[in-house]
Amino acid sequence: MFHRFARSNRVDGMHAREGFFSAAYEIMDQPNLDRQTLDRLNESLLWFRQNLPVPARFNRSKSKGFYRKTATRGLSWFKPTAKEHLAKAFALAALLEENGHVVEVLRTSRPGYIVYEDEYQVVAEPFSDSLKL
Repeated sequence: MFHRFARSNRVDGMHAREGFFSAAYEIMDQPNLDRQTLDRLNESLLWFRQNLPVPARFNRSKSKGFYRKTATRGLSWFKPTAKEHLAKAFALAALLEENGHVVEVLRTSRPGYIVYEDEYQVVAEPFSDSLKL
């Protein structure tokens, strides 16, 4: 099963929910954040920056038109074989929940139309029957 860590906020222009990294960056901007939490967040996000490639694509269209560049429809999913990445993601989700952000772990065997793939993740445009992810 593929795993996606999502919060309740919706992505503008999509039926999908935001991923949990947006919550992590949101918390870091809080002025009253304690040093220990900030250090843990920085450590976690640094690990992901160093160990999770940034996807080259987020939609199926190959059009280079301006409107295509601003509207991405792909959602990122961890592969089931990405054990260390999943462990780090669960730890980050727990830290976010400690700080008031509810993170739900979504699981599916059908993430959608794959538009990007690497060793640890896929980016997929959801199938029409799974747009509520």
